Amino acid sequence: QSAFPPPLLPLLLLLGRPLLGAPGQGAGTWSRFARLPYPQDQLFLHDTFPDGFFWGAGSAAYQTEGGWRQGGKGASVWDTFTHRPATPPGSAAPGPAGGDVASDSYNNLFRDVEGLRRLGVSHYRFSLAWARLLPNGTAPLNPAGLAHYQRLLGRLRELGIEPVVTLYHWDLPQGLQDAFGGWASPVLPQLFHDYAELCFRHFGGQVRYWLTMDNPYVVAWHGYGTGRLPPGVRGGPRLGYRAAHHLLQAHAKVWHLYNDHFRPTQRGKVSIALSSHWIKPQRMTEKNIKECQKSLDFVLGWFAKPIFIDGDYPESMRSNLSSLLPEFSEVEKKYIKGTADFFALSFGATLSFQLLDSHMKFQQLESISLRQLLYWISSEYNKPQIFIVENSWFVSGSTKRDDAKYIYYLKKFIMETLKAIRYDGVSVFGYTVWSLLDGFEWHRGYSIRRGLFYVDFQSHDKKLMPKSSVLFYQKLIEKNGFPPLPENQPIEGIFPCGFAWGIVDNYIQVDTTPAQFLDSNVYVWDVHQTKQLIKVDGVFTSKRKRHCVDFAAIRLQVSLLQEMHVTHFHFSLKWSLILPLGNLSLINHTLVHYYQCFASELLRVNITPVVALWQPMAENQELPVSLAKYGAWENPETIQAFVEYAKFCFTSLGDHVKFWITMNEPSVKNLTYTAGHNLLKAHAKAWHLYDKEFRRSQKGKISIALQADWVEPACPFSGNDQEVADRILEFDIGWLAQPIFGNGDYPQVMRAWLHRRNAVDLYNFHLPYFSEDEKKLIQGSFDFFALSHYTTTLVGWEKEDALKYDHYLEVQMINDITWLQSPNRAAVVPWGLRKLLKWVKSKYGDVPIYVMANGIDDDQNMVHDKLRVYYIQNYINEALKAYTLDNVNLQGYFVYSFNDKTAPNYGLYSYVANQYEPKPSMKHYREIIDNNGFPGPETPELLCPEEIASCPECHFFRTGKSLLAFISFIFVAFIVTIFFITYYSKRVERRYK
Repeated sequence: QSAFPPPLLPLLLLLGRPLLGAPGQGAGTWSRFARLPYPQDQLFLHDTFPDGFFWGAGSAAYQTEGGWRQGGKGASVWDTFTHRPATPPGSAAPGPAGGDVASDSYNNLFRDVEGLRRLGVSHYRFSLAWARLLPNGTAPLNPAGLAHYQRLLGRLRELGIEPVVTLYHWDLPQGLQDAFGGWASPVLPQLFHDYAELCFRHFGGQVRYWLTMDNPYVVAWHGYGTGRLPPGVRGGPRLGYRAAHHLLQAHAKVWHLYNDHFRPTQRGKVSIALSSHWIKPQRMTEKNIKECQKSLDFVLGWFAKPIFIDGDYPESMRSNLSSLLPEFSEVEKKYIKGTADFFALSFGATLSFQLLDSHMKFQQLESISLRQLLYWISSEYNKPQIFIVENSWFVSGSTKRDDAKYIYYLKKFIMETLKAIRYDGVSVFGYTVWSLLDGFEWHRGYSIRRGLFYVDFQSHDKKLMPKSSVLFYQKLIEKNGFPPLPENQPIEGIFPCGFAWGIVDNYIQVDTTPAQFLDSNVYVWDVHQTKQLIKVDGVFTSKRKRHCVDFAAIRLQVSLLQEMHVTHFHFSLKWSLILPLGNLSLINHTLVHYYQCFASELLRVNITPVVALWQPMAENQELPVSLAKYGAWENPETIQAFVEYAKFCFTSLGDHVKFWITMNEPSVKNLTYTAGHNLLKAHAKAWHLYDKEFRRSQKGKISIALQADWVEPACPFSGNDQEVADRILEFDIGWLAQPIFGNGDYPQVMRAWLHRRNAVDLYNFHLPYFSEDEKKLIQGSFDFFALSHYTTTLVGWEKEDALKYDHYLEVQMINDITWLQSPNRAAVVPWGLRKLLKWVKSKYGDVPIYVMANGIDDDQNMVHDKLRVYYIQNYINEALKAYTLDNVNLQGYFVYSFNDKTAPNYGLYSYVANQYEPKPSMKHYREIIDNNGFPGPETPELLCPEEIASCPECHFFRTGKSLLAFISFIFVAFIVTIFFITYYSKRVERRYK
C-alpha cells in the first residue's frame, strides 16, 4: 500500500459542506477554519477549475483611459479632485499626476485588446466613463464617447471575449456634483437610471454581464463621509450613510429597469460590485467573533444584506447607529431585495489595509484570506453564484517587468478560490485579475502598480510590455488552474543497502560528573544527629579505573537513539573546551574521555558516530578564546592550530570514529573572504593529515559539511532572475565548494561580480588568490559531499522591498505566500532538496552525497509537530526521487534535531520537567527507517546483509561467539572436575584415617 494516501478525498470528508446561507450563519466561518486539519488544509492544491470557468482581466475608465478633455468628454469628480492645488491629509495626490493621460487607453483601444488576446482571457471587465457619454451627467449624448465604446465592444466580439461592463466606477460627472451635491442628493438615483437606460439601449445587444457600480462603500464613506476621496465632502458618518442609501436605491432602480425592459430581449445579467476586507479575531472567543461579524456587516453587509437577503441593513448596524442610519420603507425593502443576478465580489489592495476605516475593524485583525471571505459570503447570503470581478495585490511603482511579488499574491488568491470551490462547496464561476495594465491607482497615484502589462508613463506611445505575471496568468488560463504534474506526486521505492539513517545534535549533552564509585574518600553515616555522610579526613581507599558506564548521561542519550532505530548519530566536538588554550599545553582529558566513551557506547549498539571537529556557534565562533581573541579565522595561525587540534582528535578518538567532518556548516553570511580563505586551507590540511597518517590504520572517511539551502528564481520566466539565483548559489555554496569539489579555486562568477562591484561602486571586497600549490592542496580534499539543507528561498533582481534587498549582491528576497511556513517562518519546500541534489551532481560530478541535517521548528504545540511529520515525509521522498529518478549518489539522510534540550523547538524528542518524550515525528521517522524508504506493492524486496559498526573492544566478542561459548564450557567443566576430584580425595583420606 502506498505511503501517501490520496489527499483530496479524506480532506473533503473532514471539511464537509456549508449549510444553506442565512443572516448570521457566516459567524461559523472562523471556528470552522480553526478546526481544519493541519497542515493538510494549507497544502497547495493541484487541481483544475470547473469546465467553463471564466478567466478575465479588468480596468476602470479613470485609471486607464486618459484623454480627459478629448472627444467632448466632460469633467468627473476625479478630474476636479486631482487638479486641486491642495487636498486634505491622507487624500489622493493633487496635480497633473492624476488620470489626465494615465495609460492613454482612449487613444490605444486596439493596443489594450491585443493584450487581452495575448492573455487568452474569456472576459474583460471595463467601465464606461459617465462623463464621456453624458458630459454633464444628463442628456445630450456625446457621439464621440458612444463611438469609442462601440469600437471597443466590436473588437471584443471579434475576438470572442465577453465584456463585463461597469456603469459607474467612481467617476461621477462633476456637473451632477455641482448641480445636486452628487450622491448626497435623492435626485441621483433617477439620473443614474436615465444614464443606465441609455447604456442598455446602445450597448446591451453586445453585453451579457452588467455591474451597476463599483465598491459603493468607498464612494459613500470616503467620498461623502471622510472626504479622503472625490468629491472630497467631509460630511461625517451621517452624510456617508445617506449617500450609501441613495446608491442602493440607484442600483435597485437600474436592476428593475433592466429586468423589466431589457432582459427579455438582451438576456443579460445585472449585479453590483461589492468590495470587502477579511477580518480575524485577536483570540478565538465568542465576543471577538461577534466583533468580526460586525466588521463585515459594517462594510460588506451594509450593501449585501439589503440586496441579497431582505432589503434592509444588518441588525448590528441598525442597533449600533440608531438615528445615523436612514430607514427603508417596507415598499423600498421589497424593491431592493433580490436585485442581483449573481454576487460580484471585489477583493484586494484597494480596500484591504488601505481604505477600510480603522474603527470598522472593531479591534480585530485585518487579514487577506479570500477563501474564508468566499465561504462567509456563501454561508451568509444563501449560497449565491459568485463572480470575482476584481482581485490582485500590487508592486512598487518602480518595479518594471519582473513582478514576482504580484505573481505570488495572484497564485495565493487563485489557489484560495480553487480551495473554496473544491473543499468548501462555494459556487464561484469567474475570476478577474486587476488590472489588465498599469494605471492611476486612486489615492496612491503612481506609487504602486497593479497591471499585468507594464506601461512607461513617461513615454509618448505608452506601449504595453508584458510582465512576468502575463506569462504566469496565461499558462494558468491554458491549464484552467494547477493540474497535478508527475513531479508533484510522491513516489514509492526504497533506498540502497547501507543507507545512512541519522539524527543530528549540534553538541551532545556533556555531563562528566564522576560516579560515587570513583570517590576515594571514606565517609561515616551520622545516624543519630545530622543523618548525613561525614567525610573522614586523611583516610582514603584505592581508586578504581574510570569506566564508560560511570556516565549516566551517555546511557540515557544512547538509549533514546536506539529507540529511534537510527544507524548514524552526528554531533560536533567543542574545540574551545578540549583545548582551552588553543594548543596542546592544556588538554581537557575528562572531556576527551567522555567523547571516547560516547563513541564507544554508540558502536556497542551498532550506531555509527559522525563527528565534526568544529562547528561555529555564536560565542567566539566556538573557537578557543586565545584564537578568537586574535582574529579567529582572519589569523593564518588559526590554520595550524586547527591542524594540531585535528591530529589530537584523530589520535584520541580515531579508533572509535570512522566518519569525520572537519567543519560543520561554516556560515558564509558571517565569513570575510580572508577568513573563508584560511578556513579552506585548514580543512584541506586536516584532510591530507588524515589521509596520510590515519586513514590506513583507522579506515575512516572525512570531508566538510556545507549549509546549502536552495535558491530559486522568483520569476521562472525571467532570465534576470535566473542569473541572480545562479549568483547566489555560487556565493552561498560554490564559494567553499568549488575549491574543494571543483578546480581548486573560487567560482568565476564570484570573481567577476566582485571585480564589477569594486570598479563601479568603489568597494574594496578582495577575494584572495590561491597559489598553485594551495590549489592542489585544496582540490579533491574530500571523501564525500556533506550538506545541510533546511529551506528554499526565492530571489529576483527587481528591488521591491528595501528590508529584504541585498545591495551588495543586488538581490531581492521574495516570499511565495502559498508555501507552508513554520512558526519561525521557514518555508517548507520539499522539491527544493531534489533540485539542490541535482545541482550538486551537475556541478561536481557523481560524488557521494550525505544530507547531514534537514529539519523544521515547532512551537511546543503538538499541532505543529504535524508539520514536522509532513516535512520529514516529503523531504525524504524528494531525496528518494533524486536517488531513484535523477541517479544522484545519495548515501545518507540525517534529521535535525535530536531533542529540544540542545536545539529548542527542533527536536524529535521534547524535553519537559527533565524528561524526554518522543514526538509523533520521531515515530514517523522511525517507521521510514524501518521501511528503508517508502515501499509499495510493486517495490522489489531488498535483502541487505547486516552491517555492524566497527568497535575495536567489541570485535572479538562479536566475531568469536562460538569460540567464547566453547571456552566457557571448557572452563566450567574444568572447575566442576577439580571440585569433584578435591571432594572425593578428601572423603577417601577421611575413610583411611
